[in-house]
Amino acid sequence: MPDTLIEGIDVSSNQGEVDWGTVARAGKAFGFARATIGGHQCDPQFVANWQRMSDAGIIRGAYHFFWPLTPWQDQAENFIKTVGALNPGDLPPVLDLEEAIPKSSASKRDAWEDVPADQRPSIIRNWLDAVEQALSMRPMIYTRQNFIEPLLGDEVKTLATSGLWIAHYKVAQPSTPSSWTSWTFWQYSETGSVDGVHGDVDCDRFGGSQYDLQNLTKS
Repeated sequence: MPDTLIEGIDVSSNQGEVDWGTVARAGKAFGFARATIGGHQCDPQFVANWQRMSDAGIIRGAYHFFWPLTPWQDQAENFIKTVGALNPGDLPPVLDLEEAIPKSSASKRDAWEDVPADQRPSIIRNWLDAVEQALSMRPMIYTRQNFIEPLLGDEVKTLATSGLWIAHYKVAQPSTPSSWTSWTFWQYSETGSVDGVHGDVDCDRFGGSQYDLQNLTKS
């Protein structure tokens, strides 16, 4: 691992309009933008973020927030249609696996609890396989530290062929699920301050060199 890790950010409509040229001048080399949520919702800022990252010379990636009670087929189709074909230099697509709590839910119940445990691995793998087939890149998995192993149990090992983007804050190095020997990206803060972004933003690091980052992108 290099002494100085390459820095980037990830955004959604929560950040509003991002000035990606200013983000690039602030030293951020890559960025991820939320493309879709579930089977029908597109992030209203995705199209602008996707184009402006490219215009600014930011190495770009797109992610999908998985909603466990929506058919995986609808979710894969939503993401594929929204992102379209990946261009040379784009990062692998990402599947965001974390708690899914409806904003309207007074109980704050995680929707994953309503999916039988033995069905969870297959719906995740099916999404990954469908997106890989359509976009010709194996998606990575974003997950919060200590979330994915309780969710999937021993079956988490079946996902380890995907790169890992781990969220773990206020630590010198992130902890990773045992099925992965290393992390690809590390979201180390959810309250970062970056020129070109209004308010808090997620900050990330890449676990390799500039050469490694370029090799990760679509050729």
